Amino acid sequence: MSEKVTARGIVAKKARGERIVCITAYDSAFGRLADEAGVDVILVGDSVGNVMLGYESTLRVTLDQMVHHTKATRAGVKRALLVADLPFGSYQSSVAQAVDSAVELVQAGAEAVKLEGSYSEAIMAIRRAGIPVMGHVGMTPQSLNEFGGFRVQGRGDQADAVKQEAMKVDEAGAFAIVLELMPRGLAGQITAMVRAATIGIGAGIQCDGEIQVLHDVLGLSDSNLKHAKVYVSGANLVKNALTEYAAEVRAGSFPTEDHSF
Repeated sequence: MSEKVTARGIVAKKARGERIVCITAYDSAFGRLADEAGVDVILVGDSVGNVMLGYESTLRVTLDQMVHHTKATRAGVKRALLVADLPFGSYQSSVAQAVDSAVELVQAGAEAVKLEGSYSEAIMAIRRAGIPVMGHVGMTPQSLNEFGGFRVQGRGDQADAVKQEAMKVDEAGAFAIVLELMPRGLAGQITAMVRAATIGIGAGIQCDGEIQVLHDVLGLSDSNLKHAKVYVSGANLVKNALTEYAAEVRAGSFPTEDHSF
C-alpha cells in the first residue's frame, strides 16, 4: 500500500508542485474504489443531499446524515485522506457548535473537516482541537439563497472580496481551500498567495488540485455542468445491466445451476 495521505502531506504536495486529486464519495463501496484508484483526498460532501438523497440543494443535509455517510465511507477508505463536510447549520451559530460538530465527524471516521466561508475563529478553534480544516470560498453552495443561485463568483470588482476571504481562511490555518466557480485567473492569483493547497472546481488549471462530484465523473448524474467531465456513461451501463437482469429473470434463464446450491 502507498503511504497514508495526511493533511500535512497535502500541503507538502503543493510545496513540491505535485497536483492533488480529490473526489467525493458517500459510501464504503465507492470510497474503496476511489481509494484503490489512488485518489489523494476523498470528501464526504454535503452534496450527498443532491446526488444521493434527492434534495434540491445541500441546505437540508443534517449533521446526523453526514455522520452516517462518513461512517459508511470510512469503512472503504484506507490510504486517502478522508474529509467530511460540516453541513449547513452545524457551525454557523457559534465557535463551540463548530468544534462540537467537527469532533462528531472525526469520531465517525473523518480525518479532517471542511466548512464554507471565512469563519476564522471556528477554523482556529477546530484546529486547536487537533482537527485539520479545509476551507471553501467562491461559490459556496450553502449560500445559494444569498447568491441567488449557482453563479460564478469573483468577476470584476468581486475579485478582491474573494481574495480577502481566501486569505482569512489561509491565515486561520486551513490546510487546503476549495475554490469553486470563479475565473481561472483569480484562482491562479489566490493559489500563488496562500500557503494552503487550493482545490478547484470550476476554477481552472492553476489550482493546486481538482475536486469533482463522483456522480458527475461517472456519468450517474443527469446534470450537464460546464466544469465537469464525464469519464464513463455510468447511467447507461447500469440501466443496460439491470435491463438484462430483469429480462433473464422473467425468461427463467437466471438463476442457472451455476448460481444454485
